[in-house]
Amino acid sequence: MSFAHPSDPSVLLGFAANDIDRLADKREDAAWIAAARDGEAARFLLFCGDRPVIGIGESLRIGHARALAEALQADFDDCPFLGSRDGPAFFSAGIPLGETAEESVEAAGALKLIDLRSLAVDGQMPAGDVGLLAQGRSLLHWHQTHRFCSRCGTRSILTQGGYRRDCPSCGGLHFPRTDPVAIMLTVDGDRCLLGRQPRFVEGMYSALAGFIEPGETIEAAVRRETWEEAGIRAGRVSYYASQPWPFPASLMIGCIVEALTTGITMDATELDDCRWFHRDDVALMLPRTHPDGLIAPPPMAIAHILMKAFVDGEV
Repeated sequence: MSFAHPSDPSVLLGFAANDIDRLADKREDAAWIAAARDGEAARFLLFCGDRPVIGIGESLRIGHARALAEALQADFDDCPFLGSRDGPAFFSAGIPLGETAEESVEAAGALKLIDLRSLAVDGQMPAGDVGLLAQGRSLLHWHQTHRFCSRCGTRSILTQGGYRRDCPSCGGLHFPRTDPVAIMLTVDGDRCLLGRQPRFVEGMYSALAGFIEPGETIEAAVRRETWEEAGIRAGRVSYYASQPWPFPASLMIGCIVEALTTGITMDATELDDCRWFHRDDVALMLPRTHPDGLIAPPPMAIAHILMKAFVDGEV
């Protein structure tokens, strides 16, 4: 069941659409979840590391039968319940890593390992499937990296359908984490501030971003990151949209921020370049028609819709 609204800018973004009914009321019922997981109707999102197993053919498929999950040696012990869609219950499970993992997957049928970012950028997979993969990958990654109690070191047990791990020794209760990231477009009249990181493709500029720290508001994080990365003092902050970002489990919180100063002092350890761009330049960067080869992030990224909102005069 989707709780998105057509007026939400976020519905246009990769990983943001997810129409599964999470069935939170079933998480307390361990017997129901076990029966659903072991039943023939169960469907599994299978991941080899951070790449999902995708059924290929006339369309791309993500939900696999238990028989295939067993053939690929899926880990059913740390196998979180995602919810139900059109009847079947969906779970997320990892398959063994190894040098022959890709060959083993392809030998099992019309299957391929495809990274999540490529699926979101390509646009051939239904948006709801991409969003479900994001949920499955983020939750599974947490279980794979938090198998032991952080209080006493005892192996913990998956409970609540995968939305909690319990320690049988000290009684510690551990919950999946989501890491909030502020991503902000700083605006000065008809100009906006964009930067490029060393890992970006040639010519790409994007909004600045950084993790929100403990004890910090979103607004304070936006102003702090703008100051630390560009030396710009920021004023009024407005929320615009958000995007799940399963690398591994972030939530990008998109904001528009008013510039109080304009002189740039760039943090060269974070950025290769940082500068002001006129609205006309950004309008050409979005469709990637700028004469200097300057480009914006793809439409699936939240930075793209922040820049588009600026070009369209919405902010």
